Amino acid sequence: MVQDFRFGVALGAATSRASWVERCRRAEELGFDVIGVPDHLGMLAPFPAMMLAAEATERVRLNTFVLNAPFYSPALLARDAATVDLLTDGRVELGLGAGYAAAEFERAGIPFPTARERVDLLDATAAALRAAFADEKQTPRPARPGGPPLFIAGWGDRLLGVAARHADVVGLSGARTDDAGRLRLTTEAEAASRIARLNGLLGERAGTVEINTVIQALLPTGTGRPEGLTPRVTWDEDAPADYISVLVGSPGAMADRLRELRERLGIGYVTVIDHNLEAMAPVIALLRS
Repeated sequence: MVQDFRFGVALGAATSRASWVERCRRAEELGFDVIGVPDHLGMLAPFPAMMLAAEATERVRLNTFVLNAPFYSPALLARDAATVDLLTDGRVELGLGAGYAAAEFERAGIPFPTARERVDLLDATAAALRAAFADEKQTPRPARPGGPPLFIAGWGDRLLGVAARHADVVGLSGARTDDAGRLRLTTEAEAASRIARLNGLLGERAGTVEINTVIQALLPTGTGRPEGLTPRVTWDEDAPADYISVLVGSPGAMADRLRELRERLGIGYVTVIDHNLEAMAPVIALLRS
């Protein structure tokens, strides 16, 4: 089943209430469906920022993009997520990941578990959230039965298994990470392999679970290193069109590329980083025309 496109933007910074409100309203005006708030130290705290985004807008969904599950007590997270979902009339999409940057754990004063332990913590957190949202005796209650949709992000085999068990949306980052927080962009062939494995794990649910990817860069000229691309990202200048997380060329060419990825891989939910908010707008307009 080919799903309709959805477009998100990860908004990571604001210098004032007014600037955050303006940015959120602009995202909605440009046609984005989801405003995501990353979970990184040095940026806005996700849940308060989502509450203000909801007050400033009318229709966009609000997403934690994505919470480092090892940072949180599942019981407290269930309470906070249910509260925000209730007070936003069910607009929350709860994004979860295993965490990958050792420096952030150190700065937060939290021991950095092994990769296996982090995935196990994510699995346990997702299961606890599902149970809490299904328990009618637990308060506060989320706005919707079953609670907010769970968005689980990752790439590795075990993490895809967690996503297959719990997720309504699976986020493929389009970049592999290491413990130092560096990212290596991945190709369409690598993504196809990951999605094939995910669909095998999903079984009967394959085709009903949304697949998201993050567009790290838009490259209108097709050459050079994209403006705004974080230094943490490894970049091969000779093959930008091979990367699943890079859109190259005119808005029309970018729109065609996204149609191809939806047809070939089932990726219909696309998120851009905040510095590409305006540049993505014409692509959205073409895909909605």
